[in-house]
Amino acid sequence: MLDLLSAGLVSGWLKLAGLPTSFDPSEMIAHTTIQTPFWQSNDPTAEKVVNSYLKFLNSQGLKSAEQGIWLQSGSNLLLNNRGTTAIPAASLTKVATSLAALQTWGANHQFETLISSTGAIENGTLQGDLVIQGGGDPLFLWEDAIALGNALRQLGITRISGNLIVTGSFMISFRDDAIKSGELFKKALNSKTWDDDIRDEFGEMPKEMIRPMIDIKGKVQTGSVSPKQIVLIRYRSLPLVHLLKYLNVHSQNEMAQLLADNLGGVKTVIEKASTAANISPDELRLINGSGLGTENQISPHAACAMFSAIERTMHPLNMTIADFFPISGVDRNGTLEDRDIPKHSVIKTGTLNQVSALAGVLPTRDRGLVWFAIINRGTDILELRHQQDLLLESLQKEWGSDVDASGIQPSAWLKETPSAQRIELMQNRG
Repeated sequence: MLDLLSAGLVSGWLKLAGLPTSFDPSEMIAHTTIQTPFWQSNDPTAEKVVNSYLKFLNSQGLKSAEQGIWLQSGSNLLLNNRGTTAIPAASLTKVATSLAALQTWGANHQFETLISSTGAIENGTLQGDLVIQGGGDPLFLWEDAIALGNALRQLGITRISGNLIVTGSFMISFRDDAIKSGELFKKALNSKTWDDDIRDEFGEMPKEMIRPMIDIKGKVQTGSVSPKQIVLIRYRSLPLVHLLKYLNVHSQNEMAQLLADNLGGVKTVIEKASTAANISPDELRLINGSGLGTENQISPHAACAMFSAIERTMHPLNMTIADFFPISGVDRNGTLEDRDIPKHSVIKTGTLNQVSALAGVLPTRDRGLVWFAIINRGTDILELRHQQDLLLESLQKEWGSDVDASGIQPSAWLKETPSAQRIELMQNRG
């Protein structure tokens, strides 16, 4: 017997139950301790469309028993094909990492990077080392490094006599090697050493941003935090909601892994995600936070449950899953490029050499929001993607494409804060 809450279907269930829209589903969840039956619905339309889909896959030599599918609407299970069995799901793993991150830090959390010195500032020269202490920002880019270089100039620093010391959890432009990230940061601080990558990035930055010229005489090293260092700058990342949106639109592996590492590792991701979605850990078997490797296995049911758990958790903050995942017809870059998924669907893709996965929510007229997961095994990835798109199109055509998708639209009030406005200078000009 499946659990209504485990499937994360509170929003649809509230409508079916006739509860007022002002009702806060999180309050119901907080006070619910009993298992609620999941109502399996006999949906001939779903069976007809999916059977046709599976028949085609069979004609291509792909066994139906190896294709995982889960369709649900409100409290109704519409269709289940190997839906509760954990199977390789590629980047659907990032749904678990996203959910665990939101459970741990909250949507508005900002990671903090500290810039410190081990000596005084004399006549524009920092007499000592410059220390960058990473706080786990997974989206620290050239723009951020250049903004910090300009902030150091505001403090009167034009030269570092010592080394650049990298500590903590620091990654720039998705380089997960600390020394390499330190070398890139050093390069960003001195525009005389810029290469074409930085110049191209600078060309897209605000015109008022100047080119920093800070010369670091020493080398890039890793180390630990020194009790003698003086904090010069505190730099806050974008809020987690923006970080997760970028992560999932582009399915960025290094970002996902850094978040998982800072959560405490994959065991913590499994524990937090399965608890939040109220699913069995047997349906969520992971080896990393990104989804690289067929050992990352998720059931279609678990994928839907985690998606809707995010929706349920974010509802009190006036956010929807569209704030965290790509929207068909809106986010045209990244993983949605060259896809023909019905408009306004909110989805997450997953791809490995022999895996093509797609999960999210499909808005329909007659069934409302249909939470779905399709996890295919096969080698012709492009054809599998095409057939997934056709399946969703067929389902929406049967259930009505003239839909009200307002409930899963991105929040208009969420705006990104420019990098220069996330800097706090801790020391007076030297």
